[in-house]
Amino acid sequence: MPKILFIAAHRQNRSPSQRYRFEQYFDFLKENGFECELSFILNEKDEKIFYSPGNIIQKFLITLKSARIRWKDVRQSNNYDIIFVQREAFMTRSFFFEKQFSKSKAKLVFDFDDSIWLLDTSDANKIWQWLKSAKKTSKIISLSNLVFAGNTYLADYAKQFNSNVKIIPTTIDTSIFKREKEYANNERICIGWSGSHTTIKHFEAAIPFLKTIKQKYGDKVYFKVMGDADYENKDLGIKGIPWSSETEVRVLSSFDIGIMPLPDDQWVKGKCGLKGLSYMSLEVPTIMSGVGVNTEIINDGVNGFIANTDEEWADKISLLIDSFELRSTLGKNGRKTVEEKYSLESQKMNYLNYLNDLLKG
Repeated sequence: MPKILFIAAHRQNRSPSQRYRFEQYFDFLKENGFECELSFILNEKDEKIFYSPGNIIQKFLITLKSARIRWKDVRQSNNYDIIFVQREAFMTRSFFFEKQFSKSKAKLVFDFDDSIWLLDTSDANKIWQWLKSAKKTSKIISLSNLVFAGNTYLADYAKQFNSNVKIIPTTIDTSIFKREKEYANNERICIGWSGSHTTIKHFEAAIPFLKTIKQKYGDKVYFKVMGDADYENKDLGIKGIPWSSETEVRVLSSFDIGIMPLPDDQWVKGKCGLKGLSYMSLEVPTIMSGVGVNTEIINDGVNGFIANTDEEWADKISLLIDSFELRSTLGKNGRKTVEEKYSLESQKMNYLNYLNDLLKG
């Protein structure tokens, strides 16, 4: 039975990137003869320290503990057939551990779903930015036997350093992400956004056109933000809702319209459209900024809308508010798009075949 050691930062079912990039394939891989094991370096207690400002000594101790975990992984690497590294093995500029994995008997797989070579450091850890390196990602790619990239933009970057690059889009498990109730013609329309405390800045860009919508429709509209429980906007009556795996589908299903505003920059071009795909999988009519992979996912006016300027955003939200038929049609077509191209079911055989081909050499 082939054994895969998955190397990632977080415990299982904690990180969206991990859940949608590899964790949701665990059962399928096991059904097809693979043994899967996850090695993570940040437990729940450490995460709270690591992603908050200050705590320099404690963060240093967490880094030392993380290094010990990775040393253990290196010592055991010959016991595995595949070492699968998601984004990076360690949180500094060093790619030492990936280099050691590449020297083992195991095949090295690298997976990424963001423009991580651009070093988008969180505000809480700006002081540590000097520990990062823009060259790290390319070095890991060059060491790998196989690279999984989340979209064409990321794949084009990876192909500069490795010839064996495969596109695996970030996928939705449509057996979990499905509506419990039929999409309804509600009297009040909920406009919703899903993200995290690190991406709330993207939602903030929506405030001007959401205020326009609020002025136009008054109490006919209300707003939800899920993922940053500390977020508030009194003008729009928003109090953030915490994310949890138990409530995610229910909260997203309560949206009448889902929005995914993004800036047009190099970092965003590497993103894989996960928020929008989550809405679409639940038949929520979706509007995305026209950047990166979003323009591949959305056929404007057919399975969702693309909007760029504040005026376009306000106009297209208005079209959806004014027409239940349009909301319903775009929602159903969005679900169909996810099922056909961005679902676990649509990609799982590609995932399995790429890994089997790698082992066959």
